[in-house]
Amino acid sequence: MSGHSKWHNIRVKKMKMDQVRGRLFSKLSREIMVAARLGGIDPEVNPRLRLAISKAKEAGMPSENIERLLKRASGEAEDVHYEEVIYEGYGPAGVALMMEVLTDNKNRAAQEIRAILSRNGGTLAEAGSCSWLFERKGLLLVPKENAEEDQVLAVAIEAGAEDVKVDDPENYEVITAPEDLEDVKKAFEQAGIKIASADLTMIPKTTVRVEGKDAIAVLKLMELLEEQDDVQRVYANFDIPDEIMSAASQ
Repeated sequence: MSGHSKWHNIRVKKMKMDQVRGRLFSKLSREIMVAARLGGIDPEVNPRLRLAISKAKEAGMPSENIERLLKRASGEAEDVHYEEVIYEGYGPAGVALMMEVLTDNKNRAAQEIRAILSRNGGTLAEAGSCSWLFERKGLLLVPKENAEEDQVLAVAIEAGAEDVKVDDPENYEVITAPEDLEDVKKAFEQAGIKIASADLTMIPKTTVRVEGKDAIAVLKLMELLEEQDDVQRVYANFDIPDEIMSAASQ
């Protein structure tokens, strides 16, 4: 997981913050609306909506924006309807890709994603081609400056987390079953340990070591896919050397 989380952090730092916020708000807005339409507009009984609202607030989205989105989702206002789609594919060096998409036009989204892949050494694959290589998990990032390792381990174990990884220089990575993410998050809050983020993610079961020109090509492809408007998240099973990842942030 550390390879992908490093890439995410690099992307946020690399892009101008106004561009990040504008694109992030757009993606978070779609997630709130889809979550509300699928599970209802009450976050107390809709875990997916509760997580989406929490992420929006953490990103600085005003409360009035969130309320307006919920009204649109409930049908009080006219709006487009988004569909959830997961596309699978391969990048340079055989890196497996999972792309979560929310779109009002599946044909357009598929065409644009296929074009990005084909122009950058990748291919769109059939459903099921890559999904078996990933597991859905909850992931909390706890900044190492906020707590000692033994504190994080104690809280995580008591709350029912599955694993804690300490390899990343900046964050502890606390991995949970998807249904336990919220309970583990609350446990850290009650312990007074601030977290950087809590989200559902796809963790690769195995990784592909990629170096040299292939590594640069993979990172470029990731960037282009993440910038596509309909793509909410991109997951990949690459393992790229730290020096190449660091160079990508320049």
